[in-house]
Amino acid sequence: MEMNEIAALQYAMEHGIIDLSYVQEQMDMARKEEMLCRHNHKVWQGKDGNWYTYLPDMRKGRVLKKRKSREDLEDVIISYWGRKEEEAKKIKNNPTLLAVFEEWNDRRLRLEKIAPATYERNRQVFRRHFKDVSGMRIQELTPEWLGDFLEEQIPEHKLSARAFSNLKSVTRGFLKRARKRKLINFSVEEIIQELDVSEREFHKKEWNLKSEVFDEEEMERTVATLKEGKLEMADLGILLMFVTGLRVGELAALKWEDWDGCALQIRRTETRYRDADGVYRYEVKDNPKTRAGIRQAVLPPECRWIMKEIRRKNPFGEFIFEKNGRRVKTYSFRKRLYRVCEGAEVEKKSPHKIRKTYGSILMDNQVAEKNVIELMGHTDIQCTKNHYSRDRRSENKKAELLATIPEFRIAGITGK
Repeated sequence: MEMNEIAALQYAMEHGIIDLSYVQEQMDMARKEEMLCRHNHKVWQGKDGNWYTYLPDMRKGRVLKKRKSREDLEDVIISYWGRKEEEAKKIKNNPTLLAVFEEWNDRRLRLEKIAPATYERNRQVFRRHFKDVSGMRIQELTPEWLGDFLEEQIPEHKLSARAFSNLKSVTRGFLKRARKRKLINFSVEEIIQELDVSEREFHKKEWNLKSEVFDEEEMERTVATLKEGKLEMADLGILLMFVTGLRVGELAALKWEDWDGCALQIRRTETRYRDADGVYRYEVKDNPKTRAGIRQAVLPPECRWIMKEIRRKNPFGEFIFEKNGRRVKTYSFRKRLYRVCEGAEVEKKSPHKIRKTYGSILMDNQVAEKNVIELMGHTDIQCTKNHYSRDRRSENKKAELLATIPEFRIAGITGK
């Protein structure tokens, strides 16, 4: 309202031009009409002269109300819907943690800030940690309670540093949204920064280094087992992963337009998410896992027969890996690899272990670091060295290597 309008209103009130009591009376009448309009149950007068209606009831479904006059019954109706409106306002201003989380997560998905897979992962993190307190009202939340709660999740769920980071990200996200909506007035960022947490508290998985990659003998047996069969589409995909280091999601999303006869252009990946009915859906996303993942996967000349064989089996499909006109999904490659490992008498390994094997082979053969990070789709060589470079020598190979060391040969030859 403009200043001159406010002055005019004040003048009218001061000089009795506007009767405030009359205005209030009209507002009250309009309010009562609004409440009565919300009532969707019949109002009737019984043979006994009393007036009746039903009101909703959470436990019974509905309850019968009786008054001697229609005016008295309408007062009951107005009072009921007035209370319901106040309760709705309180809930809106003080929703549950679950409601705040879902509003935040749904909004990010709707605005395409996150992919469906990330949306589902956020839900899993929330369910895992906040399940027992999801009905807690947001205004019951205190900085002290939240700090203690986050710290207690580490021993309770035996969290790794990465799992705890995921928990912090989800917590930070939906509570920052709560603060923006003025549902809370404290900074979740400050609470997270002040957590009393040390590295030694996190659960550390006991790695079996042998299971991290296919060693020299295992790779040889696995490839031989693949070639002994009929080389179905999944088999050819597994061979392609061994010679390119592709992620299985990137493999499943390849199109023929990505192949130039020498290299594959990697620019998309498959993503998995759970729909509203709880069913997993697999879709192709038009960008790879990371920005650095946009790259060329070069095939050695001796391995280009793999692409020719795939083209022979799938000459007309849009995607490189199709069977009976349908795109081959990531889980098909994974399941097939498990069966091949069993046939090759190799410990069951996932497609990601093939990627680690590829990275280790590049490092073992002193490929230039610049080429390694380009072929792997990494941002720096430390990522490759720390997470993808493993010793692939078998025990027999290690024994042969030790046998070439003069000091050990002398000890073995001379005996006692």
